[in-house]
Amino acid sequence: MRKARYKKGLTLIELLLALMITVIITAAVATLSSALNSVNAATEDTSQKQAQVRFTALRISDLVRNCKLICFAGPDDFAVWRADDIYNDGQINIGELVYIETGPVHDHLRICEFPSLDSTAINLSIIDTLATNWWSFYSGSVNYIEVIPQCSNVQFSIDVLPPQSRFVTISFDVVENGLARQYQINAKLRGWAGNLLDGSGNIVIDDD
Repeated sequence: MRKARYKKGLTLIELLLALMITVIITAAVATLSSALNSVNAATEDTSQKQAQVRFTALRISDLVRNCKLICFAGPDDFAVWRADDIYNDGQINIGELVYIETGPVHDHLRICEFPSLDSTAINLSIIDTLATNWWSFYSGSVNYIEVIPQCSNVQFSIDVLPPQSRFVTISFDVVENGLARQYQINAKLRGWAGNLLDGSGNIVIDDD
């Protein structure tokens, strides 16, 4: 009778073994779950950044392709005359200018526009880098649209000096899953308005 009751119970060694096995299985499940979460987070981060790059490539390519002129190009930014779509006066106005800028440390990409209805014609020769605030004479502020908020080694290159430029290349690095990956955006003006320029490179008439 005593032997039957003894066989129905568990010894201390058996309890310890069962506890150890449970701990090992629990740790393995936790490790696997953590690894899966890390992979999912890395995949989501990479997908989000690649979506940003695709959106930026489409937006900047469309902007450059449909603009009238590249008015200024420097190491930190370049400016385009979007179109004569505000006053239709055959001249560049501040509200028709758009900048693509990366800042002095080249760690982002932003599109910059000027919310102003100032109709004053702007001479190409005074258009300078965004950071000089030359534009503040015509507009009280600038609107920034972050397209690539975090990147590095941004480089702008053009085929020839503005306003004769027709081709723009933007290259930059984005860190994805711990590794830097280089991207490049190429854009060419489709409707260059060189016919509006005089011998000094200034716009003299709109004959669209």
